[in-house]
Amino acid sequence: MMHLHSLELSGFKSFAKRTILEFKTPITAIVGPNGSGKSNVSESIRFVLGEQSVKSMRGKRTEDLIWNGAEAAPRGNRAAVKLVFDNTPCTSAARLFNLDFDEVSVERVVYRDASSEYLLNGSTARLRDIHELLAGAHMSHGGHHIISQGEADRILNASLRERREIIEDALGLKIYEWKRAESEKKLEQTRENMKQVESLRREIAPHISFLKKQAEKIEKAKLIKEELAGLYREYFSRENAYIAAEKKELVELGSAPRAELVALDKELAMAQAVAGAPAHNARDKELSELEKRAEAAREEMARLAREVGRIEGESAAAERALRERKASQARRSVALADVETLAREVETETLLERVKALVRAFIEKHRHAPAAGEAALEKEVAELAEKRRALEEKIAAAGVAEKEAHSAAEQLRGQMRAAEDSSREAEKTVFRLLARKSEIDGILREVGARAEALAHAEADFKRELHEAAVVAGRGALEYTTLNPPETDKAQQEESRRKIERLKIRIEDSGTSGADDVMKEYKDATEREAFLAREIADMERAAESLKGLIAELGEKLDREFKDGIARINAEFQKLFSLMFGGGTAKVIVVKAPRRTRRGAEEGNKENGEDEADAFMRAQSEEAEAEEGVEVEVSIPRKKIKGLMMLSGGERALTSIALIFALSAVKPPPFIILDETDAALDEANSKKYGDMIENLSKHSQLILITHNRETMSRAGVLYGITMERGASKLLSLAFEEAAAVAK
Repeated sequence: MMHLHSLELSGFKSFAKRTILEFKTPITAIVGPNGSGKSNVSESIRFVLGEQSVKSMRGKRTEDLIWNGAEAAPRGNRAAVKLVFDNTPCTSAARLFNLDFDEVSVERVVYRDASSEYLLNGSTARLRDIHELLAGAHMSHGGHHIISQGEADRILNASLRERREIIEDALGLKIYEWKRAESEKKLEQTRENMKQVESLRREIAPHISFLKKQAEKIEKAKLIKEELAGLYREYFSRENAYIAAEKKELVELGSAPRAELVALDKELAMAQAVAGAPAHNARDKELSELEKRAEAAREEMARLAREVGRIEGESAAAERALRERKASQARRSVALADVETLAREVETETLLERVKALVRAFIEKHRHAPAAGEAALEKEVAELAEKRRALEEKIAAAGVAEKEAHSAAEQLRGQMRAAEDSSREAEKTVFRLLARKSEIDGILREVGARAEALAHAEADFKRELHEAAVVAGRGALEYTTLNPPETDKAQQEESRRKIERLKIRIEDSGTSGADDVMKEYKDATEREAFLAREIADMERAAESLKGLIAELGEKLDREFKDGIARINAEFQKLFSLMFGGGTAKVIVVKAPRRTRRGAEEGNKENGEDEADAFMRAQSEEAEAEEGVEVEVSIPRKKIKGLMMLSGGERALTSIALIFALSAVKPPPFIILDETDAALDEANSKKYGDMIENLSKHSQLILITHNRETMSRAGVLYGITMERGASKLLSLAFEEAAAVAK
């Protein structure tokens, strides 16, 4: 079955442009002149399969693998190689890869900054994933199935250990080696984890010990707190009963006096209303007001009398003036008559006109003057008479008011004399009531003093409740369900002293922050238990890993020995075919094992754990099995080692061994780069027969100049160098043979 479908190169070394090689036949030959880039094909396959050594691909740096530029194309920035495999299952075998795809591509891309990436079916993958996938399909980048140019006798030049690894790889045991190495790595990691966890346990052990002592103190303090809580409950129960009884007694003692005091206050108010100074003073004030009113009336009468006298004087004067005015008027009337007579006499004289005018004016002026003055006087007399009459009326009214005020004052004096008699009796009652009130106040003061003392006691009780909750917990407050026994004050004080002593013991225990300590102790013990479980789990895991490592070692050893036997059978057959006889075999070389008992005892004394001992034993076992030696015997020639073989003999021996390895467990494909270069015509024919036989189980990709080898190929690819870049050509066999010359 053809597993390898195609190879695609792009920018890899001398392949500047995208180049695709398809492998459709069991044998494909690649031919071309030296320097054309044929070997770059085999190196590209090693590259895509995960080869990490640039030196093994004939380079110094990663960028040496990238097309460096020439006439054919400019310098590239990346190199990419992709292998495509046919992964369809067949009736006789399962899929090549354990992937549910009919076609699987593996690609590697490298950049000039030395970074690279791997792609599996176009998706990014890890190198480890690629290695595991290829190992499961019996492939690797450095296995016996890829023989680069000049490496035909690589297996003979390899060290014993390297030769063993090549054979293990050829037998498909690499996966076991990886699994064992991975298990050993896990075991080593588990061992380191166990050491770290043990170190953590040792680190926290002193702290746990300290916390444990603190927890024990806290537990003791807890017992003391429980005892204290019991004492508190009894103490609080009695104290609560005392407070309740005292409250009840004070209520009973104070209720009757308070009721009597209320009645006394009402009676006292009535008595004080009768005998009180405020009522007597009101009558005195009223009497004083009445007396003032009478006095004011008398004064008003006197004033009015004086006013009447004045008016009478003014009236008399006015009357006298009126009489005088009338007498004077009579005299003026005579004089005016004389003047009128004189005027009539002068009137006859024309010279005296002016005098006449003056006389007439004078007469006219004084004829009405007396009449006007007399009227004014008469009016004044009348007005004065009216004023007198009004004043006399006011005097009469003032006299009435004075009499009424005097009468009211006399009546009030009588009432005051009667009230004084009642007040003296009321005062006696007030004195009696005040005396009783003082007695009741004394009683209530005593009750109040006891109530105040009780209030202080109740405040202390509440404070003690809070203190008890803090010191002894909430359980100390569950006192209400208890029936307190009869006790006296001395017993209660003794209980109080016991409580104080227990509080001092709790304080001396130094268990402040107990909740935090217990939480920390719980966390620490849980952490220690978790670490212990982790160690137990890791010990079980280590045992399981040791069992797996031993099982893989046994399986590897068993299959390796079985493989060696089958390889030796094929090696002997092919060697005899090549040399016409002789013997050839590979043997496992082991160094003498050291006695480890003393070392083991010393290591145990030094504290070596089982995992360390197991890893040391595995290391010593690996040192004991050093590798594989090749022994050959050529007909008619005595040799004592591989170093005595000629170049041709080494080439034939190496080819025989490589083909033997491939025959025992055929890989999907084999790449042989000019492994037939040293063969003569006869051996070339034998070589051709062997590769045809191998092609029944594995695809062969042959890089060759040998005509015989080319003749066995189903497809020939020609590689030429054109303008500095490798170019792929499709050639007929005759053309390839001509190029090979």
